[in-house]
Amino acid sequence: MENLFLVCGLSGKLSILMADVHDKKTRSYNMSKIRGKDTKPEMIVRKFLHAQGFRYRLHDKKLPGKPDIVLPKYKTIIDVRGCFWHCHKDCNKGDKISTTSEIVSGKRISAVKRDKIKSQKWKELGWRVIIIWTDCELEPKRKKSIKREVNLNRLMKILKIKD
Repeated sequence: MENLFLVCGLSGKLSILMADVHDKKTRSYNMSKIRGKDTKPEMIVRKFLHAQGFRYRLHDKKLPGKPDIVLPKYKTIIDVRGCFWHCHKDCNKGDKISTTSEIVSGKRISAVKRDKIKSQKWKELGWRVIIIWTDCELEPKRKKSIKREVNLNRLMKILKIKD
């Protein structure tokens, strides 16, 4: 039991964790492969929107935080967030996972703070903000997912409703 740690996660619950299974070099390599743009979940949403006839802008530099997908006609921003990195509440891959790494914990906490600031700025500018959680709503690792289809169809209905 020497490799176990007691950690308080973002949800405030105590968790027992194992030490990292990778050495520093391997972990660094793995982390370097995580992309910020054009991720598989983002591509799933973009392909769906395009197939449904929606036209959008990507990472619009005119808006704070360069949102993932911007639909100007609908005055809507779609932010595709990873459950782990953005600490999705009540999610098995989000806030229920704790980490012993102070660097990773710090990155997660700063991502949540940044998300709140960006969303608030977008709303102040009059944009409607839709957040899509990758692991919960899109299940990108599955070839076909009923949950993904349901959530993408729900997204389409939300977009077609005018404020």
